[in-house]
Amino acid sequence: MLNVGMVLLSDPAVTATLVRECGEPLVDLRDVEALRLDHRLADSDGAYARLRVGVVDRLVTAQTLLPSGIRLLVIEGYRPLALQEQYFEAHVQRLRERTPEAEESALRRHASRYISPPSVAPHVAGAAVDLTLCSVDGEELWMGTAVNDTDTTACHTDSADIGAEARANRKLLCDAMRGAGLVNYPSEWWHWSYGDRYWAYASESSHAPYGPISS
Repeated sequence: MLNVGMVLLSDPAVTATLVRECGEPLVDLRDVEALRLDHRLADSDGAYARLRVGVVDRLVTAQTLLPSGIRLLVIEGYRPLALQEQYFEAHVQRLRERTPEAEESALRRHASRYISPPSVAPHVAGAAVDLTLCSVDGEELWMGTAVNDTDTTACHTDSADIGAEARANRKLLCDAMRGAGLVNYPSEWWHWSYGDRYWAYASESSHAPYGPISS
């Protein structure tokens, strides 16, 4: 069950947020020595390794806010619109098969708990990053679930269904990321963004500087 007070990416308050595209380019994290990049979701075009300059700058700052010996481990950044559409529609279809009696609008709202509608998706704007923590040797810290594991409510950032170790590690991640100015999507502890419409809503900014990137 989703947190009662959580605002979904599909919420009108988020989708109505003004976008004033600043034209900031994407940076390839494979050229950023300060950040560690995981290749499990690597694609042939290298989209997964790209993020807006402002997001990269804040990730570097977040890295400095972590204790010595702990590193950010970036899993995925930019996601092309076509791929986001594929993910979202596939999830809607899974929900449709489970609850064929549900209205289409309800299915799409439910899907947005874990996969953003393409038109407002932070990843499509190059503004979102999925990441975790690891040691200097690359061993991932236990966070209560794996990245992208949405099968249980344990993936919710403030879930009570995780142990003390995972809770402590999530606090390290949250403190560093929030300290650097990024916001979290509460149903996914690994998902953080800056400059997109969800960030603008959560931070009470007048507009989002990053909109969808044409590819």
